[in-house]
Amino acid sequence: MKFVKNIELGDPSSNKQNFIDLKLKLLCCRYWYLELWDCHDMVFPFWRIYWNKNEGGELELQNDVYKMTPNFLYVISPFTSFSTRYTNNSKYNSGIHVLGKNLNEKHNESHYKEKYLLHFFTHFNLGTPFDNVFPGIFKIELTNHLYDRLIYLTDRLKIENHDFKLTFNLKLQSFIKEVISNMGPELWKTINIDDRVLKVHRFIEANIDGKLSNPELAALVNMAPNSFARLFKEEMNITLHNFIQNRKIAKACEIFEHTNETIESISHNLGFSDRYHFSRVFKSITGISPAAYKSGGYT
Repeated sequence: MKFVKNIELGDPSSNKQNFIDLKLKLLCCRYWYLELWDCHDMVFPFWRIYWNKNEGGELELQNDVYKMTPNFLYVISPFTSFSTRYTNNSKYNSGIHVLGKNLNEKHNESHYKEKYLLHFFTHFNLGTPFDNVFPGIFKIELTNHLYDRLIYLTDRLKIENHDFKLTFNLKLQSFIKEVISNMGPELWKTINIDDRVLKVHRFIEANIDGKLSNPELAALVNMAPNSFARLFKEEMNITLHNFIQNRKIAKACEIFEHTNETIESISHNLGFSDRYHFSRVFKSITGISPAAYKSGGYT
């Protein structure tokens, strides 16, 4: 047997293939029963997939109301300002108010379906540039295959919701990728953004803890600052300044999710002048204070 040594990057063919690198990062996955789900004007820097096993949930985006049914999944892209409610028990017109607990093996679902909203959700990021697609809520029809995956995931979450085995992780990742693959080509326009904007985008992600300036970023692609600022706005539908602030707050949310760092430490490490500046920017983007986010009172 002849051992072939010179296969570049594992490809035995000279016919070059181009793949899109999707960096899926799981943030959480839970299955709860909700007594109260009054959340207004939420804006967070990660993707969400929602599924309710029974009727009564609603999503609102601007003037559009989505009456959630068990036959559909609802995908919400990052930085989408939306509201939720459980119509059987809605008390508040502002703020974020959630009351519920994790479902486990001891719960009789048929009993809980009569009194509560049975709610599956997962939060995740997809990496550059897919976390900067257009805001929106997307209805995905629940196929038999996706339903079978959901039943597996929710059954396992009732048994274990802390330390997940490899099989659960693989099936959750597969579920998420299949769902987002059904969202339609119009969502993925950001993969075709100008190479210069994408280069700066990646630099920002890698140096999000620094004090990033327009002249510094424009110099990376040999453009005048004003010209690059116009190009960035045209390609990304957001100003460079606001984009950097969004990404800094996205990073802050990620740190809150996975560490016990203080608000002061996070604000300093992300290049804000002080905690108060950080808190103002955080609330202007997410609608809630860093302290409220850190406490975890949202779904």
